[in-house]
Amino acid sequence: MAEKTRYSDEELEEFRQIILEKLEKARRDYDIFKNSITHGDGNDTQDTSPTFKILEEGAATLSKEEAGKLAQRQLKFIQHLQAALVRIENKTYGICRVTGKLIPKERLRAVPHATLSIDAKNEQ
Repeated sequence: MAEKTRYSDEELEEFRQIILEKLEKARRDYDIFKNSITHGDGNDTQDTSPTFKILEEGAATLSKEEAGKLAQRQLKFIQHLQAALVRIENKTYGICRVTGKLIPKERLRAVPHATLSIDAKNEQ
């Protein structure tokens, strides 16, 4: 039997659903990070008495920096998931970009935006 060169349409649909679920959650998380940076939730130093304002401002700055880094990371994750959806449309999803072989389903279920097999990743 010849080695499989791509996933079937049914398998691609399974991966699409996994990616769409992860994408929805990632977008919600990104919105939370973004709101914490812009104080879109309304909780900031304006809610506290002036005595605590100086202490709160230092903590708020640190918190904003951390939230900013997390938001950037989340946005990159969203972009990777969107690229995976494009690969599904092109029917190139799940093919290792180094070896050209199929990435195992178990890896794609765990990391649906993967473009490298475990062997190729370990060689990096």
